Amino acid sequence: MQRFVDDLEARARDLLPEPVMRYVQQGARDSVSAAEATAAWDRRRFLPHVLRDVSRVDTGTSMLGTHVRSPMVVAPTTMQRAVHVEGELAMARGVQAAGTVMVLSSNAGTPMAEVAGTGVDWWLQLYVTADRAASLPLVRRAAELGARALVLTVDTPVVGTKYDGAGPTVWDLAEPGWLRADFPAGHGAGRGEQKAADLGPGDVAWLARESGLPVVVKGVLRADDARRCVEAGAAAVWVSNHGGRQLDGAAATADCLPAVAAAVGSSAEVYVDGGVRSARHVLAALALGARAVFLGRLPVYALALEGDAGVSRLLEELTDDLADALRLCGTPTLAAVSDDLLAPRLR
Repeated sequence: MQRFVDDLEARARDLLPEPVMRYVQQGARDSVSAAEATAAWDRRRFLPHVLRDVSRVDTGTSMLGTHVRSPMVVAPTTMQRAVHVEGELAMARGVQAAGTVMVLSSNAGTPMAEVAGTGVDWWLQLYVTADRAASLPLVRRAAELGARALVLTVDTPVVGTKYDGAGPTVWDLAEPGWLRADFPAGHGAGRGEQKAADLGPGDVAWLARESGLPVVVKGVLRADDARRCVEAGAAAVWVSNHGGRQLDGAAATADCLPAVAAAVGSSAEVYVDGGVRSARHVLAALALGARAVFLGRLPVYALALEGDAGVSRLLEELTDDLADALRLCGTPTLAAVSDDLLAPRLR
């Protein structure tokens, strides 16, 4: 049976302009980390339980108090309007229909107010500026518009180098309005408006205080850093190497997740992204300690193909696949999933 998720990337490649597809797919420098991400999940093998009642299976969970139908949620991505004319607006409608959470990039081409107007549960991702005061208007506006959390990206003191070759790039195709819809023209060029290179634990507490929202720290690969985030007041730690788009050669998130989850324990929620392409990968992530799994490239491909209908179709299909995997593993709820579901040498 042909499923929507099958060959999703290849079908998107046939549809999108080559520079746009290259932008979505590319990793930093030689794309070593980007290329290794999915294989790290593929290595995991399961030890299913038997003689368990799986007549009813529940894929639902909560993230910072928000109920979601499944632990698969949508990560922030830039240039969505290069992929689909409605960009983040269509993404939000699809996510809302699927009953999960969307993280809106601070570089989005759709204003926060329009995304909020869809009724989707949304969080705002942001890069703190060198002059902290320059970040406050965006932070406060997000809180006013009903964002449920702030996602502080901490792995980008500078943007990782990408090799685009000699041909046209996505930036050559970019139209006015595709980026930074919530910023005034020219933002980023002013004094203190560049990304902060001096982020510290104090910024976590500062964002929580200024916004009144829980703060998620995204871009953590180390257990010691995860502990520092929690000690600083983070409500959640997000294991991510930025889709392989920052430091090339950074370890796969599937390999970093167990140590981070062990370090955090029950003191904060733990999320992961990077190379997840199937419900089987999601189940492995849950067994390794994640509460939820963020999808980045897959929803973008779905958006390109069918707009909001494609996004909801993707998420619903993966949720059905996860329910099937839970039944076959003898784990009727997400709370029943633990690391003993994985073969020991592949945890």
